[in-house]
Amino acid sequence: MVSGMKHSLSEAGVNVVEEIEQTNLVLSSDQKHLESESFDIDRMIEMLDTALNRALRDGYKGLWASGDMTWEFGARKDFSKLLEYEWRLEEYFRSHPALAGICQYHADTLPVEAMRQGLLAHPSVFLNETLSRINPRFLEPGSYTKQSADDLTLNDAIEHLCESGP
Repeated sequence: MVSGMKHSLSEAGVNVVEEIEQTNLVLSSDQKHLESESFDIDRMIEMLDTALNRALRDGYKGLWASGDMTWEFGARKDFSKLLEYEWRLEEYFRSHPALAGICQYHADTLPVEAMRQGLLAHPSVFLNETLSRINPRFLEPGSYTKQSADDLTLNDAIEHLCESGP
């Protein structure tokens, strides 16, 4: 993941080596947010909070973060906490406007159920550098029902988004 991100940033014209040396860019694949190989929501939010506060203390206007859901949830690939995490993360973004970011959902590495949950949890969808959309399938936590999670049109929406991507 890190080497791929370095390559993508270099291709986009970023001097990755210099930005890392100046601590303007931090790329990490550490998984300290996993507790005994299980995803820990509180630990992940705490790590983001620490990183945001450090960035602000260091004089930056904010922090931009990105996480690959396949990697974030660890080798066990237990996505049972995904929806709760994403809703809590969205709440954190709203209450901390200096933090922005993107959760990466790769259809080729994630189970369909994780893709479905991700679609329900985010108010917008970014397909590539130039294409983003408001997500009409987004549900606030209080609006979530078993029926909304089982909606088969979610699969069609995911397929359509995948076809619209790069």
